[in-house]
Amino acid sequence: MRLPHPIVLLLGAIAVAAALTWVLPAGEYERRDDQATGRRVAVAGTYHRVEATPVMPFRAVMAVPRGFAAGIDVIMTILLAGAAWVVVDRLGTLKILVGAIVRRFTGRGLIAIPFVALFFTLGGALENMQEEIIPLIPVLLVLGRGIGVDAITVVAMSAGAAIVGSAFGPTNPFQAGIALKLAELPALASGGLRLATLIAGYGLWLAWTMRHAARHPQPVEAETTNTPPLTGKDLAIVACAVLPIAIYVYGVMRMSWGFDELSAAFLIGGVAAGLIGGLGTVGTVQTFLEGMQAMVPAASMVALARSISLVLADGRVIDTILHGLATPLAGVPAVATGLLMIPVQALIHVPVSSVSGQAALTMPVFVPLGDLVGLSRQAVVFAYQTGAGLMELFTPTNGALMAVLLAAGVPLGRWVRFAVGGGLLLVPIGMAAILLS
Repeated sequence: MRLPHPIVLLLGAIAVAAALTWVLPAGEYERRDDQATGRRVAVAGTYHRVEATPVMPFRAVMAVPRGFAAGIDVIMTILLAGAAWVVVDRLGTLKILVGAIVRRFTGRGLIAIPFVALFFTLGGALENMQEEIIPLIPVLLVLGRGIGVDAITVVAMSAGAAIVGSAFGPTNPFQAGIALKLAELPALASGGLRLATLIAGYGLWLAWTMRHAARHPQPVEAETTNTPPLTGKDLAIVACAVLPIAIYVYGVMRMSWGFDELSAAFLIGGVAAGLIGGLGTVGTVQTFLEGMQAMVPAASMVALARSISLVLADGRVIDTILHGLATPLAGVPAVATGLLMIPVQALIHVPVSSVSGQAALTMPVFVPLGDLVGLSRQAVVFAYQTGAGLMELFTPTNGALMAVLLAAGVPLGRWVRFAVGGGLLLVPIGMAAILLS
C-alpha cells in the first residue's frame, strides 16, 4: 500500500483532528506557572469538563496559516539554513568535501556510518537536534551515494540517530531537562544510568542501520570520487555553513539561544560563503533566494504538523485525551504502571507533537500518579523519554521527520517499516531503566 504525499497526509490529519473535536468531550486541567521551567503546566487532579468548542471546517482550514505563524521561528531556520547550504553546494564545495570523505573510506564505505550517526546522536542528546537536519539532507544524500548506501540509511544515520540521542540523552534540555525539573529532580539525577541508556541506544540503532545498509548496497557514483582535493578556500566555505551549528549548540547550553539566533547565524554564514566563493553580492543574493525556495516544501511540513495541535487545542480535547489515557493507570501495580506509561506517552505524542510541550502537559499529571502507586519519579521521567522520544521515529505529526523524508525522497511507509524494528529494539532499554530506577 502506497501512502499519499506527506502534505496530503498531514492535511488529512488536520481533518481528523477537527472531527475528533466533535466526538470527544471537551475538558481541561487547571494550569499554573512553573518558575523552574518558565512554562504553564497542568495541575494534577483538576481535570473537569468545559463547554464544547467543536472546530468548524473553515476554522480547521484556518489552522494551516496559523500553523505557519506558530512555527515561524523553526520555518525561518529551515529556509535560511537550507539556503546557506545551497550556496555552498552551488560553489561546488560540497562535492569536493564529499569526495574527500569518500576517498578516505574507499573500499570500506560503511565505516563512515558510525561516525555520522555518532555526530547526530550527540546533537540530539545535547540540543534536541531535528529541524537543523533538514537542510543537511541533500549533502548527506551525496555522501550516501559516495559510500554506497540508500536514502533510508541516510535518514537513519542522521535524523534517526538524532531522535535516539534526544530520547535517551541525559542532558537534552528540551526532554530530560524539562521533565526532571517538573519532577523536582536534580538536572543530572541518575546520570550514570542515563549515560548507559544513551550508549546502548546508539549501539542498537547503529547496528540496525548497519544491517540495513549491508543488505541494501548501492553502486558508488564515480562523480563523488573524481573530485579535486580540498583547498583552504573550500575549508573556509564549509566552515561558514558548519560553524553556525557549533555556535548554536554552545548558545543553547550557555545562553538560552533559540531558533532565531540559529537563523541569524546561518544568514551570516551563507552570505560569507557566497562572498568567499566569488559569487559577489548579486550572485549570493540570487543563490540564497533560490535556496530558500527549495526549502519551502520542507518548511511547510513543520507548519502543517503544528496545525494539528492547534486544532486539538481549539477543540479543548488534548487534556481529555491525556485524562482518558492516564486514569486507568491508577489501579495498576507500581512496576506495571511505569511500563504502561511508555505506550501511553507514545500515544499522547501523536496529538502533542512537541516533546517539551508534552513534558509540561504530562509530567504534572504522571508524577503524582507515580507517587500514588509507589513508583519513583525517575522512572516516570524515563517512561516519558522512552514513549514520547521514540514515538518521534514514527508519528506523522513530527514535522521535522516528515520534512526530512520528503527531502530524502523516502516514502513514509518504507521508513515506518524500517524504523519499527529499530524502535522495538530500543524500547527494552527504557523498560530496563524504569526497573532500575
